[in-house]
Amino acid sequence: MKSIYFLSLFSLLFFACEKETKNEREDIYVSHQLVIRPLTEHVILHTSFLETQSYGRVPCNGVVVMDDGEAIIIDSPTNEESSIELLEWLNKQNVNVKGVVPTHFHIDCLAGLNYFHSKGITSYGSLHTAQLAKKTNHTPPQKTFTDTLTLNVDDHQILLKFEGAGHTHDNIVAYIPSDKVLFGGCLVKAEGWGKGNLEDADTTEWSNSVMKTMLEFPEVEVVVPGHGGVGDISLLENTIKMFKQ
Repeated sequence: MKSIYFLSLFSLLFFACEKETKNEREDIYVSHQLVIRPLTEHVILHTSFLETQSYGRVPCNGVVVMDDGEAIIIDSPTNEESSIELLEWLNKQNVNVKGVVPTHFHIDCLAGLNYFHSKGITSYGSLHTAQLAKKTNHTPPQKTFTDTLTLNVDDHQILLKFEGAGHTHDNIVAYIPSDKVLFGGCLVKAEGWGKGNLEDADTTEWSNSVMKTMLEFPEVEVVVPGHGGVGDISLLENTIKMFKQ
């Protein structure tokens, strides 16, 4: 049973945003380096920012799946400072973070792992992500899997799946069936965004990997890309078209 606290928290968020569309709800926390907003009853979006030479200040998305005082973070914020902010915000909501999952080995997914580890929070990731993180002198996830892993937040599943190479050769997706939310990460391109960083990409397999994701989760309603605005299944369709050979 959900706690009265969380029912009250999300009721306030939904009433405040009832005139907006599902994926355009108001921010509930904003600082220079971190923005938090609700997506669905059990999923919130966190957006932090990465300073790059090629693209300037890039917004980077992750999600938090939370219910009944438990949470799992999918993709770390882009640095330790924004990771501290996210965890402090969750602690103020009386939420215990059970784990954090980087969806690939780039810094915009795992920059905060050292900090989360220092707080006793376990990280999970693909074996390939751990290997690539070590190779590039980044902190690797602690617990690894090959292709598929299911985690739970209270009674809500998070399905972690490697569907094939794309943005990187290790990129995974995360699907939350109860809320029909797919975190596609950098495998999925937001509306109006280009192909982005292709340094570690496999552009030959990219479309096939996204197509496999669509077939795996046909009931998806909310799609979260690694960068840019949240959308629906059309983001998957457009990404397929973008990289189709």
